Amino acid sequence: MATRVEHFSLEGVLPQERERRWEELLSATHFATRVRLTPPGHGGGLFRASVSRIFVDDLTLVDTRCDPCSGVRGRDLVESASAGHVVMTFTHAGRETVTQDGLTGEVRRGDAVAWDSARPTRFQVWEPLAKRSLMIPRRALREVGGPSGPVCGILDGSAASTRLLAGYLELLAGSAEELSAAAAVSARNAALHLVSAALHAGLGRPGPVPAEAALPFPLRRAAVLRWIDRNLTRPGLTPAAVARAHGVSVRTLHRLFEESGETVAGVVRTRRLAGARADLASGAEPVSVIAARWGFADPSHFARAFGTAYGTTPTRYRAGGPARGR
Repeated sequence: MATRVEHFSLEGVLPQERERRWEELLSATHFATRVRLTPPGHGGGLFRASVSRIFVDDLTLVDTRCDPCSGVRGRDLVESASAGHVVMTFTHAGRETVTQDGLTGEVRRGDAVAWDSARPTRFQVWEPLAKRSLMIPRRALREVGGPSGPVCGILDGSAASTRLLAGYLELLAGSAEELSAAAAVSARNAALHLVSAALHAGLGRPGPVPAEAALPFPLRRAAVLRWIDRNLTRPGLTPAAVARAHGVSVRTLHRLFEESGETVAGVVRTRRLAGARADLASGAEPVSVIAARWGFADPSHFARAFGTAYGTTPTRYRAGGPARGR
């Protein structure tokens, strides 16, 4: 199986244990959070909650249902966590207030929220809630040119890019268990591109580059990224080669990427590793052949770079099934 599906609920848990168990469950399936249930009587009955979690390669799709409650993910919990995630949440029913970076927004059915696991967060569920969240590692979002800075805000649920992503996640949730290893990687990559498009459309893109660049920053950088993607297996794909292909100086090229906190070499390496990762999942070629195809002449260098990016070796990733790369 290329995916794994898990289901959890508070069914059978004693009333006096539900707050503690919900905090444990929410922290285990999402991120470490301190939870308080709404005082008895407010909701008119025993607190109910359930979570379904689907792993699609290194992405995690989580469906949550719960009665009114509140939670805080403070700075201490953020600082003790591992690498950050960007989270896209779609509300299917109920009402919730979310606060991050000093901004508070109320979300209802049909709304979509983007938030950052590496930043303190508060939430208050006012009505029985049903929502779907996609948790994306930061390093994965970089593969498709996603935002590199803080991500926080309510997206327009009626926007085409947001609706397309929501529809795709619905399809993915319904078919994930049937995906082969290769199909899971393809599904994961498609989700990343849709997330990047929704974030850029909903949260805005960077401003213009210095005056020496002829095109607005988003267009020029996007053109460079497309060219890099088409030439990833080309030998000698250095910043100088990229600059020559676009008729700009290396200094100007670096400025285009500095605006997003990236380097040209880092972008090339990230995309090459993503290509190698897909080949590892979909075929049986020797690791050394795949490494050479994606510009890593030295297999040991490839193994170190892959381990830094994905937390496992290429060989273990290929053999690891649904938990690989985690």
